Amino acid sequence: MDIKANKVYRYLLPTALVTGIVIILFARKPSVVETSPRDYDSIAREGTLRVTIERNSVSFHAEEDTFSGFDYTLIHAFAKSKGLKLEIIPEMSHERRVRGLEKGRYDIIACGMIVNQALKDSLLFTSPLALDRLVLVRRKADSANVRSPLDLAKHTLHVVKGSPATLRIRNLEEEIGDTIRIEETTRCGQERLMSLVAHGDIDFAVCDESIAQAALDSFPTLSVNTPLGFTQFYAWAVSKKSPALLDSLNTWIKVFKDTKEYKELLRKYHSNIPS
Repeated sequence: MDIKANKVYRYLLPTALVTGIVIILFARKPSVVETSPRDYDSIAREGTLRVTIERNSVSFHAEEDTFSGFDYTLIHAFAKSKGLKLEIIPEMSHERRVRGLEKGRYDIIACGMIVNQALKDSLLFTSPLALDRLVLVRRKADSANVRSPLDLAKHTLHVVKGSPATLRIRNLEEEIGDTIRIEETTRCGQERLMSLVAHGDIDFAVCDESIAQAALDSFPTLSVNTPLGFTQFYAWAVSKKSPALLDSLNTWIKVFKDTKEYKELLRKYHSNIPS
C-alpha cells in the first residue's frame, strides 16, 4: 500500500467504525412514524429529546472509547439539566436535517449552522453559541492562481447542499462581477469534501473554518486560510412550531455560557475563529 493510499485508509476506517457504533447506540427505529414538530411540553412528557447532529471534528466524534465534540457536550449538558434522555441521530446532509426537523423526526439541529436571513425564514435559531466563518479549501500546491476571493471567477466550488455557503458564493459573484460555478452535494459532509480536495477529486470546497481547521491534521496538503466572508454567529435550530423549546434552550444557554466548561469548549474547538 503506497503512502497516499495508507493515509486515505487511516482516515476512512475510523470514520466507518464510528458511524457503525453511533447507529447502533442512538438511531431511531425505522418504524417510527414522523408526525409534526414537538414543543417543550410534549418532549418533557415523553422524557426523550431527539437531536440530529453532524459527525465531524468539531460537532460530534469518537475520542478513544467515548463520544466528544462541542455540540455533543453542550446538548448532553442541556438534556441532563432537564432530566431528559438524549437520543442522537447523526445525519450528514443539511437538507435531510432540516426536512427531519420540519417533519418532527428531530427536535433540535444541534450542529454548527451559520445564521443568515434565508435560514431564519424557515427555522428558529438559538442564541449564538460561538462564532464561525466560511473559508475556501484548496490544495497548497495548486493555489498559486487563487490568492483571494477575487480570483475565483470561472472556478467551481463544491459545497454541502442547502448550507449558507451557497448564498455566500452568490453574493461573492455580485461583489466580483463574474460567475462562480457551484456544485452542491447531498451525499457527504464538509470533512468528506476536504478529503476529495486533498486527493485531487475536486479542486475547491467551501467549509466552516472551525471544521476546516480541526481537520487539517488529517489533510496537511490543504490550505484553509482564505476567508470568504465575515465572521458570523453559529447556533442551533428548532422548528418554528417549537417556540417554548427555543425559550428553554436560550435560558439554559445564557446560564451555561458563564461556566468554566463552556469557556474550555470554546478554547478547544473555536480558538482559531477571529472575533
